[in-house]
Amino acid sequence: MAQARISAKANEGRFCRSSSMADRSSRLLESLDQLELRVEALREAATAVEQEKEVLLEMIHSIQNSQDMRQISDGEREELNLTANRLMGRTLTVEVSVETIRSPQQQESLKHATRIIDEVVSKFLDDLGNARSHLMSLYSACSSEVPAGPVDQKFQSIVIGCALEDQKKIKRRLETLLRNIENSDKAIKLLEHAKGAAAKTLQQNADARFN
Repeated sequence: MAQARISAKANEGRFCRSSSMADRSSRLLESLDQLELRVEALREAATAVEQEKEVLLEMIHSIQNSQDMRQISDGEREELNLTANRLMGRTLTVEVSVETIRSPQQQESLKHATRIIDEVVSKFLDDLGNARSHLMSLYSACSSEVPAGPVDQKFQSIVIGCALEDQKKIKRRLETLLRNIENSDKAIKLLEHAKGAAAKTLQQNADARFN
């Protein structure tokens, strides 16, 4: 009888220790789960800062190369460029890096996708129209929506092999390149229009002198 009571107390002690360890483990796991949410929030915030930096640099560059900048006096243009360069310099002082964890296969897919985009970019000056069409097919390959034009199936399979964060970065880069092409095309058309208007004015003045 006494032996049974001793055995019961021993089992009770083991149960208490086991229960206490389980509670402690559960609390630690809950803390780690909460920390994981904060870590992901930190990465998202840092990524948002990276994207904002890219947008700001693009906007500053766009202003510097805008048609409006060509239609003001040299003094005003110089002053505005100084301001733009100062803003660009301050923007570049912000350095945020969010490293993406990749498998060897994902790393290779990223290199392949980057190489394809770089090859298209290198042909901008030779054939802007064809470069735009090619970029659109690459961008359609990254879009989850039904594309309006053709899709580069090979590029799509390569992008799918990239890490999710890299897929988003590839899509953002293509969006930026397409915007730059659109802005360049508008600037060229405006310049051609201005030249055409100037030539027409000169011709009208010449006709007026002879009449």
